[in-house]
Amino acid sequence: MEENKELLEQNQKEQDEFEQNQVIMTPGQLVMKRFFRNKLAVIGLVIIIVMALFCIIGPFLSPYGEYEIFYIDMETGIEHRMTESGLGAASMGVNVKAPISSAHWLGTDPDGRDVFTRLMYGGRISLTVGFVVVIIELIVGIILGGLAGYYGGIVDMIIMRLVEVFYCLPFVPLMLILSSLFLGYGISPRYKIYFIMIVMGILYWAGVARNVRAQILSLREMEYMQAAEATGIRTTRKIFKHLIPNTIPIIILIATMDVGGVILTESVLSFLGVGIAWPYASWGNMANAVTDSIILKNYPNIWAPPGILILLTVLAFNFIGDGMRDAFDPRMKR
Repeated sequence: MEENKELLEQNQKEQDEFEQNQVIMTPGQLVMKRFFRNKLAVIGLVIIIVMALFCIIGPFLSPYGEYEIFYIDMETGIEHRMTESGLGAASMGVNVKAPISSAHWLGTDPDGRDVFTRLMYGGRISLTVGFVVVIIELIVGIILGGLAGYYGGIVDMIIMRLVEVFYCLPFVPLMLILSSLFLGYGISPRYKIYFIMIVMGILYWAGVARNVRAQILSLREMEYMQAAEATGIRTTRKIFKHLIPNTIPIIILIATMDVGGVILTESVLSFLGVGIAWPYASWGNMANAVTDSIILKNYPNIWAPPGILILLTVLAFNFIGDGMRDAFDPRMKR
């Protein structure tokens, strides 16, 4: 009996010491721990950080400008710089597609511009479009989804019918029509970028609104919301102070997954010629060079790098999205 009593006391003491040594983690710390335990999510985060540094800092370190044109004189073989258009260089009977060299790490494109430098500037636009479109869709989707989920009734019905209308809009034909309108009204390519971001953000809000509404429909019946009702606080405060913050996990998941999708969509639009217009570079319109059979066969250094960067970026955001989904899942182990 005494031995059993001593054994129980020893086990209890060890358990008490173990509990004392355990670090009490906040929900945010638990989420971060789960996220960084996911190797693919960490790899995706590293890729995005490297890509952002490449696109933001890289142009300042490049010896070439975004629109600087190079050509090789056929007679002397000497490379020259000029400020005229690449079409002008081609009409002068000079070679503007320089091969890979120490001067041009990825050669030059059909217009005589350094491919490596254009990748940096193109990445700036592609990443900017991705983030801005997601911010616009989140703002619109969260507001309308929050109102629909909280009020219900006629408000919910009107907003959900709008969601269904936006789901039914044919995206690519609509962008083709808008591109024709931009061209017809002579809108500068500089401002066309902003119009494209706004239009894509407005067209993409429906999915966010539907997910936020579904979350709020379940949250508004919780006990803490009944307590908030009893205090008599304003409706807007109940929605944006108590309901919306509790949908943050699903919002973060949607944002990380949608950034990659938007970058891919922008690349497709630019590839089709209805996205970012010349002379501005994006990874999509740089990959558009593959439509030339000569470039496709003989100059992979022109079209392959932007395609690889698009692939890596979209995969990285998908890895991060999967990691965030697992990190916010309360059923995951500590």
